[in-house]
Amino acid sequence: MRKGRKRAGAAGFFFLLPSLCGTCFFVLFPFLDVVHRSFLSAISEEWVGLKNYAAALETPAFQLACWNTLRFSLVCMPALLVLSLFAGVFLHRQKELGKTLKTAFLFPVAVPVASMALVWQAVFHSKGMLNGLLNCLGIAPVDWMNTPAAFWVLVGSYLWKNLGYDIVLWLAGLSGISESLYEAARVDGAGEWKIFWRITLPCLRPAFFTVFALSLLRSFQVFREAYLVAGDYPHESMYLLQHLFNNWFRDLSFDRMAAGAVLLCLVVLALLLPLERGAEKEF
Repeated sequence: MRKGRKRAGAAGFFFLLPSLCGTCFFVLFPFLDVVHRSFLSAISEEWVGLKNYAAALETPAFQLACWNTLRFSLVCMPALLVLSLFAGVFLHRQKELGKTLKTAFLFPVAVPVASMALVWQAVFHSKGMLNGLLNCLGIAPVDWMNTPAAFWVLVGSYLWKNLGYDIVLWLAGLSGISESLYEAARVDGAGEWKIFWRITLPCLRPAFFTVFALSLLRSFQVFREAYLVAGDYPHESMYLLQHLFNNWFRDLSFDRMAAGAVLLCLVVLALLLPLERGAEKEF
């Protein structure tokens, strides 16, 4: 028995070894280098301690980018999770209709980012379709991407592109819930809303961590659409951390960029680790 366990353990180790080597080489070691550079001067590479972190935190652009990123996450994450959850529950119950609608919801995931940027420009430009419609109604045109409305355009783009992906993740979690639980609850006289709160939500707790983590990480990728539409310096309402890091990289401010990246990583870990522990607990 011991020999069999050792062989199984060795086989599992060698099976995971290529992935472990790739993760260390492409993720772990580069990040450790970023942590090291966050304590060095970008030019002389002298040890400066926490000066890079203080310089990053005192930069007005960093403060603005942090506020906009936090605001974007606080608006988008709850809206995306709630909308995708209820859509996933609806599609899970409507078996035949769900197959067709699931494909339709996944369509935005396959749309290239450059195509989305062109749609943005065609709709929200000062001479775009939306302003053309407003002009027909006698309303003066508005340069939407240079007003506070640009933030809500960014929010709508994020929800449109990621809704279908989260629906599929919720459907995977819903498929793992035994139908006997629902049948027993209905026999006991439980309504649909009570079933949702007492059975569906507790059983989806492990899936919630996966959906939340992937949605949070994808929220940092919305920079691509904003950059293609508005460039390095968009309206201040949609100036995110990715814009700041991109500008710091262009200006060769690697020390502040490294410090900001480490701070961002710590914040993300502080959000994800408690959720992971909660998802591992039995319900």
